[in-house]
Amino acid sequence: MKNLKVTTILILAFVALTVMSSKDNKKETSGNMPNMDMSHHDDANSNMNHAGMTASNDVMNTQQTSPAKAVLANYMAIKNALVADDDKSAATAGKQLESSLSSFDVSGYTTEQQTELKDIIDDAKEHAEHISKSKLDHQREHFKMLSQDMLDMVAITGAGGTVYELYCPMYDKGSSWLSMSKDIKNPFYGSKMLTCGKVKKEIN
Repeated sequence: MKNLKVTTILILAFVALTVMSSKDNKKETSGNMPNMDMSHHDDANSNMNHAGMTASNDVMNTQQTSPAKAVLANYMAIKNALVADDDKSAATAGKQLESSLSSFDVSGYTTEQQTELKDIIDDAKEHAEHISKSKLDHQREHFKMLSQDMLDMVAITGAGGTVYELYCPMYDKGSSWLSMSKDIKNPFYGSKMLTCGKVKKEIN
């Protein structure tokens, strides 16, 4: 019995020493772990976030300073008036478009682009003038040609955002117009065939 007690005590002592040794090893391992310098990681994230914000600001600035912005806004006002069969609002927007076209600054473009833009602007001003003085049916005839001028202008200047070229296969053997939305609201037929048309192209 004496021997058994001694053996039991020795086993318990051994187990206790093993447990303590294991804890000490963990502490040493933990103490010897190299300090992870997270500053580089944080800096990298900060740089990425800053780059993302800068890119976003660039897009916003492009939209705000787009040379075609005022012209497009007045064009869209004409389009919306024709959709609503409102010749008076279309006439008012036609005058505003004529004014914004007259003050359009082409100096920031190449010589070739300036020549093209001047031709486009002269033609667009003529159609805007007709729209400002005409009844609904005649306004729509000039709006078709004005829309082609706007497409040609946007191809050079950009739109300062996303616009859509929509297409009506019925009006005058097929006619396009620009819209800020994919929703089909036909300016050539208005309430008669409001949803006649399709999305032809997305322009960025």
